Amino acid sequence: MTRVIQVIVESQPVLLKQQKVHKRAYEGESIILSCNPPESSTPPLIHWMDKKMVHIRQSERVIVGLDGNLYFANLLKTDSRDDYICNAQYAAARTVLPESAVTLTVMPSNDVLHGKKPHLFHPTGLHSSVMALKGDSVTLECIPKGLPTPKVEWKKKDGKLDETSGQVDNHGRWLYFDSITQNDDGEYECRAFNSHGSTSHSFSVSVEASPYWVKEPQNLLYSPGETVRLDCQAEGIPTPTVTWSMNGQPITGTVPRRSVSGGVLRLMDVEFGDTAVYQCEATNKHGSILTNTYLHVLPPQILSSDGVVYKVTEGGDIKMHYNVTVFPFQFLNSYVTHISLLIHSFLCVARYTIFENGTLKVTNLHSEHTGNYSCEVITSLDHVKSSGSITVVAPPDPPRDLSVSEIDPQGGTLTLSWTPGHSHNSPIIEFIIQAREEQHTEEGQWRWEEWKKTPGDFSEVELKLQPFCTYRFRIIAVNELGHSEPSKPSEHFSTPPAVPYSNPSGVRSDSKDPGTLIISWDEMDKRFHHGQGFQYKVFWREADGKGVHWNHGYTTGPPFLINNTGTYTPFEIKVQAVNSLGEGPAPVAEIGHSGEDLPMEAPSGVSVTVMNSTVRVKWNEAQKVRGLLLGYKVKLITTIQQLTLCWFLVTEVPGLRLFSQYELSVTVFNSKGEGPRSKVHPFNTPEGAPGPPASLTFESPTDKSLILYWTPPIERNGILLGYIVQYQEEVDNIGGEVQMQFISDPSVTHLELKPLDPSSYYIFNVMARTAAGDGPPITRRGFHFFERPSHFLSFFNIFMNLMYFCVFYVGGGIQWQNSEVVNSTQGFYTLTGLQPGTDYHLAIFQGNSTPHWQEKLRTNGPGMYMPGGFATQGWFIGLISAVVLLVLILLILCLIKRSKGGKYAVKDKEDKEVDSEARPMKDETFGEYSDADEKRSDSQPSLCGDSKLGSDDSLAEYGDSVDIQFNEDGSFIGQYSGRGPVPHGNESSGPASPVNAVPPPPIAPSMSTILNRPS
Repeated sequence: MTRVIQVIVESQPVLLKQQKVHKRAYEGESIILSCNPPESSTPPLIHWMDKKMVHIRQSERVIVGLDGNLYFANLLKTDSRDDYICNAQYAAARTVLPESAVTLTVMPSNDVLHGKKPHLFHPTGLHSSVMALKGDSVTLECIPKGLPTPKVEWKKKDGKLDETSGQVDNHGRWLYFDSITQNDDGEYECRAFNSHGSTSHSFSVSVEASPYWVKEPQNLLYSPGETVRLDCQAEGIPTPTVTWSMNGQPITGTVPRRSVSGGVLRLMDVEFGDTAVYQCEATNKHGSILTNTYLHVLPPQILSSDGVVYKVTEGGDIKMHYNVTVFPFQFLNSYVTHISLLIHSFLCVARYTIFENGTLKVTNLHSEHTGNYSCEVITSLDHVKSSGSITVVAPPDPPRDLSVSEIDPQGGTLTLSWTPGHSHNSPIIEFIIQAREEQHTEEGQWRWEEWKKTPGDFSEVELKLQPFCTYRFRIIAVNELGHSEPSKPSEHFSTPPAVPYSNPSGVRSDSKDPGTLIISWDEMDKRFHHGQGFQYKVFWREADGKGVHWNHGYTTGPPFLINNTGTYTPFEIKVQAVNSLGEGPAPVAEIGHSGEDLPMEAPSGVSVTVMNSTVRVKWNEAQKVRGLLLGYKVKLITTIQQLTLCWFLVTEVPGLRLFSQYELSVTVFNSKGEGPRSKVHPFNTPEGAPGPPASLTFESPTDKSLILYWTPPIERNGILLGYIVQYQEEVDNIGGEVQMQFISDPSVTHLELKPLDPSSYYIFNVMARTAAGDGPPITRRGFHFFERPSHFLSFFNIFMNLMYFCVFYVGGGIQWQNSEVVNSTQGFYTLTGLQPGTDYHLAIFQGNSTPHWQEKLRTNGPGMYMPGGFATQGWFIGLISAVVLLVLILLILCLIKRSKGGKYAVKDKEDKEVDSEARPMKDETFGEYSDADEKRSDSQPSLCGDSKLGSDDSLAEYGDSVDIQFNEDGSFIGQYSGRGPVPHGNESSGPASPVNAVPPPPIAPSMSTILNRPS
């Protein structure tokens, strides 16, 4: 199959200079705000946003159409704003182009009291026709206007809408088909209505399809003289035309042995020369498809293996495959050895069938069909023969003739014998002996149980039986094919009664209340009673060794209750099985207890040892627990209650707060519950070193001083005595001499440090102090003035005292130029008006000091190139010189005339507008640009000396701008916000140059974040 691919190469989309648009309309009227982005082979995605990069909220009243325009069904006063901006996103080019902002002013009107009948913005007229290819996505759009806002409903005029794949979307304005099918073909209608009337529009949707295969010819082998039919069927709308080619050459004309009828190609009496590649091509106006078929003409031969043995289950079917390369056969014979049967071509006898492909099928096979089979193919050129055999296998027949012999009443054993059934060509692997006890089981609950397995060559087995029971037996034979049917059950066999062979298991005490002993056990199955009059004989005696006499009683089942046994007294207990013939074997004694009660006494001898934040508690073993001792509970009481469980007479409780007061008590508990508390023991934890101060920030009142601010530690762990402040200058990442100051007043939480080097890093440590010592410090690493910028400025726990600075730049042999004063809280600065493809040297100064940062870089784009043409010729230079001289003479004459005529007021205005050019977005973030007018001084200021403090470049007026400041602890004050406040200062007016690509702040929102943010 072949496909045609179209490759389109186009340039980067660029937005041309645009004029600002200001529209006025009255309240209640409808209006359209147009969006006309540059054309592209891939239509851009349109996003209407405000200057803060927040999507314009869409609703039934305000909607963005498929054409990218913004439609207002009716206007409200709140629609007035000056920042309707159409942003075109070119996903493939990774570019977003914002058009000029549209200003919309809505004026009040009394027409809103009357309302308006619905009309359609789009589409126009009463009917539209839509043609789509099967599988494409299709959107039908109806955008109404009117007051109040019209509703839109969709219907299928020639069917039901819910039976199509269409989905109503975009506040009811779209009917969307994700993958349209022929079932979606038909007439659709949208109807817009409100309280003043309605309007409608109908769509005729025609679904067509490019060609697709319904049936493709297969690659096959043929013998000379056969007839070949190649069937090629394709569908599409309109119906495609099918043509044939042979080895790439179209098949035309009429050949006696070849005919073409539609998609069917017939070759009669094929020869070796007909071996070729045949192509079938289907074409309609929407495209074409091509498939290849390989035709091989070979001499006759049998491809099946000779002497194959087929094994099949009795009653099943078997197909003996004889794969030959010639068909139809001139003679086909199948011979069955040991069976008087001769099958000629296409003749079916009984259960034998010969298929056209040479396969012999034998159905409903039985043992008598086992034998050898042969297939012989005879042509005019040659004959071949192949043979195979069939072995019919099946599960074995059930055993028969079950008999019981050699009965041993004393030992309870018998011998069961049988005769195996037919194995059906698969040897018997084993026999399964099953038994059923019927005397002690209700008839409806009788079930066969597997007792034993014997090898397949056994025909008898010895079984041990329980006394006083009635049994029946049966046997199942097993081979590789499965299990046989069970044999007929044997006759009933009953065993005589006997004394019990065993005693009950699980003897235990389940005592609950004090003064009682409850003995329980697991009841025995009736099959193990072994006779009439079955009972349990229960024995008990105290286990303290005071008496050797056993008390006993009889019962027919558990439990067995004994009173007046004290509280948690140990007893020896045992249970014996007895029946009318006697007692079972001697039982084994177990230890049980009478019921428990709550502990009577609290632990004594409680002592407490305090070790910093850990307390060690000891006590004496509890007396009069009156039950099984499960453990002790240590309770600590302060602002909250803390509980510790332990099983020993000593424990340690860690994690206590220093310089705190606690109360402690101990209790003992058993399964009944908890006993009384011990005496309360109060104790205090000692004073300890404090934790680090909670925060550390600073500010700079002068160029060479800093004021540190901190807050007291959260964990004081004692009485604060003061603070220790350490700081050191960092030179080449190595700490210098440590300066230290001690503050003895704990209420003082600030300190001024001076003099400091404004160009160096410093490391600051502040520690709190108690009588127990100094706590850990809180550490900050900071820079007094300004940190060297990089392509992306990132600050992680680094403090700076940011001042105002200037950016100096020079390029192309020009002298140094300086920007306006930039507030360092801005986070970045954009240089505009640079030349593409030019080398520049950038530097940052503060005051008239040495530069804090400098770097050389080259702007993007082609550089200015002056070819050596006529401009370098002498005659051209002379002509230009003469023109310049003439202009100077005219200027002098004008000045003389003006001085004679008097003074005139001259007002010079320069409206400088820099075209905003879109640049490719990196990492899907917006580039640097501004929609205001750039303001600059006409004169060249000195080295930041006369520049006003504040930045004229700011992205704060853009909705997702970053307001970057530093507070006292050096962290960012501004956070990314969709609706952040505009920072104070001079507002930036000039758009960013596309040549000087200044990277955005590191926390600037990504393009995907802005575009996908809900409006």
